[in-house]
Amino acid sequence: MKPINTPNQGNCQVRSQALLSCLSFHPPAVEHLKISTKKMTKIYPNSPLPESPVPSISIAASAEPANLTVWRKSLLFNCSGFTVYDAKGNLVYRVDNYSSSSLNEIVLMDAIGKPLFTIRRKRFTLTDQWNIYKGEAAVATKPVFSAWKHVALVRSKSLAHVIPCGDAGKFAEAIYDVEGSFSQRSCVVYDERHKPVAEIQRKKAAGTVGFGGDVFRLVVQPGFDASLAMAVVILLERMFGSRVASIEG
Repeated sequence: MKPINTPNQGNCQVRSQALLSCLSFHPPAVEHLKISTKKMTKIYPNSPLPESPVPSISIAASAEPANLTVWRKSLLFNCSGFTVYDAKGNLVYRVDNYSSSSLNEIVLMDAIGKPLFTIRRKRFTLTDQWNIYKGEAAVATKPVFSAWKHVALVRSKSLAHVIPCGDAGKFAEAIYDVEGSFSQRSCVVYDERHKPVAEIQRKKAAGTVGFGGDVFRLVVQPGFDASLAMAVVILLERMFGSRVASIEG
């Protein structure tokens, strides 16, 4: 396929090279992360699709947890967001519309630009509440999940709560609780039985090289939707900001 020249392509390559140097401790992943001009078309929704696009992660069919690397950068120039790779270095999720004008609505996409979830802040509420919609949702669409920031007068491990919405937007009984510290990049998502289903962890490098908070791990247990886990990451970033706390030792 003939390479597609875009105005932002050079900038995308520069950012991709920066990520490669950041993740150079993982040789197998680096080999897959070498993004040529031909492969860069995968990150543009309006570009011709590659012959073999990276499929969505199916955690339920696997007996092993999915280990994802989350990079708090968009591959598009002048656009904030997230870029997510699997353990083999394949691009699996991205957020590219994450700018100062769209802080109240974020669209999580797969590798080829298909919208998976729309995350929208709920208006006219006293607490920090968000709705999660399937795909690229219209305003009148009913949410599939509702989330809110935990508020307590005393110190608590709880950060947020996510509840599936039933028919007519009603809340279901199942609930997911998020505990830990997002600024430390140390959080666990628990189901209604307090069983961990996903976890945010600091990315560890060989030797003394640190990655800071812009590159971290997302570990998703079998049976839990990896795209929903990534939606929780986006929610936490919006609720608690991007500040990263230093860790001693």
